[in-house]
Amino acid sequence: MSLKIRLARAGSKKRPYYHVVVADVRSPRDGRFIETVGAWNPLLPRDGDRVKLNEERIQHWLSNGAQPTDRVARFLDQAGIAKREARNNPNKAQPGKKAQERQAALQKALDDAAAATASASAE
Repeated sequence: MSLKIRLARAGSKKRPYYHVVVADVRSPRDGRFIETVGAWNPLLPRDGDRVKLNEERIQHWLSNGAQPTDRVARFLDQAGIAKREARNNPNKAQPGKKAQERQAALQKALDDAAAATASASAE
């Protein structure tokens, strides 16, 4: 059985509240879980008490092989429970395929215009 420490959404419409739960990976997001180990209220101010974690139980589940999701790993890193390795995606900042094609076509047109001007001034 593969375990994840993840968020389960609660709260009403446009008023999110999340429980940090340990669940089987095959369970639905808001479905069956094994244990609640914390909570996150994103509506509270950042300097307030947004994240509550039961560190002892989280350590227990991490030692039993549970893997935190990306968001939960951020919380655990901020609390000093587990280290989150830095992620790097150098292609994220690049424009999409169509935008790259437009950029190449524009660059080709500018190069052609520059070549035409250079040949006209040489004559």
